[in-house]
Amino acid sequence: MNDLYARHKAVIPDWVALYYKQPIEITHGEGRHVWDADGRRYLDFFGGILTTMTAHALPEVTKAISEQSERIIHSSTLYLNRPMVDLAERVATLSQIPDARVFFTTSGTEANDTALLLATAYRRSNQILAMRNSYHGRSFSAVSITGNRGWSPTSLSPLQTLYVHGGVRTRGPYSHLSDAQFVEACVADLEDLLGHTRDVAALIAEPIQGVGGFTSPPDGLYAAFREVLDRHGILWISDEVQTGWGRTGEHFWGWQAHGVNGPPDVLTFAKGIGNGMSIGGVVARAEIMNCLDANSISTFGGSPVTMAAGLANLSYLLEHDLQGNARRVGGLLLERLRAIGAGVPEVREVRGRGLMAGIELVKPGTDEANPEAASAVLEAARDGGLLIGKGGGHDTSVLRIAPPLSLTVAEAEEGASILEQALRSL
Repeated sequence: MNDLYARHKAVIPDWVALYYKQPIEITHGEGRHVWDADGRRYLDFFGGILTTMTAHALPEVTKAISEQSERIIHSSTLYLNRPMVDLAERVATLSQIPDARVFFTTSGTEANDTALLLATAYRRSNQILAMRNSYHGRSFSAVSITGNRGWSPTSLSPLQTLYVHGGVRTRGPYSHLSDAQFVEACVADLEDLLGHTRDVAALIAEPIQGVGGFTSPPDGLYAAFREVLDRHGILWISDEVQTGWGRTGEHFWGWQAHGVNGPPDVLTFAKGIGNGMSIGGVVARAEIMNCLDANSISTFGGSPVTMAAGLANLSYLLEHDLQGNARRVGGLLLERLRAIGAGVPEVREVRGRGLMAGIELVKPGTDEANPEAASAVLEAARDGGLLIGKGGGHDTSVLRIAPPLSLTVAEAEEGASILEQALRSL
């Protein structure tokens, strides 16, 4: 492993981060478990960054990939593609966006890039509203709308981005308010901001901020924003790359917690739908999706193999009610984590929804972020046989927990016990 680590450092950029002081090579997986090159088994509570959504080596998905690859692997969007149309039809219906059109990409970054292209072309404006503490990908345009300094390496951009309050409930100038007052204050901030701008193209927002540490506003904030946006003709882009496909348990899409005024104008997705295959995409109503007045294609978006995987994965998710499982098992896991956190001075808050949980760590007796503690717990959990993630805003001090949606009650309890030991080791 040391040899592979040395080779990695010699040829891969320094900014491609690796977890752990002694990084691990994951060689194979099954269900909710993975194995490293030394043969050690881990319970996986991060799923390759919320991407292995159903299970590792899910037979239905691997079979679909194998069968399609034996027929044809690639053709591009220049030709009719049955698996792509099949999956597009299902996603369009599930999105609840009227007269929806679907464009497939290879990642969430590219999906958000496409959404920005559509919004700026449709509105003839390069002004974008984004949320503080947000993350939307690693491309040149995506980092320019990312409100998280740790993931935005340049301020150069073709866009003018203005940041809105509301993505973080328990920090910031409005954190002391009640939920209703918080929403009211954020709406007032948005109204005031729009009084100082030219025409704005869109607001892009994650219903639950992923890299930002699984933070979210009170339910209904984006519905309240929508009333303001509609008066100005501004589009609402819901970034569902991490919140889509039932992970939050209560809803199939994150936007549905804010759905009183209907679905978003544009929805982006990726990660879980492919269960590890490279699938992203954009859903928008036809007048927005068709507004481009130049040609466009995707060489790899909508690949027959990835589409076959997505179809099999989505079918499995729906047939086995994994959204319901996320609600039930995730609810039990969150209760258990909150009970553990109550006895650990470094735990400021346990938050989340379904199988999307965040544990924010601080220096005991303060409100100051504690990234050192987060790194220590990450290592201790790995030593105990559990893989988790990290995130957070100003400092990376939030433990991110997002297992495959087929997680069992016994596995949830096992993971919580390992986490408890790791947290108490602080």
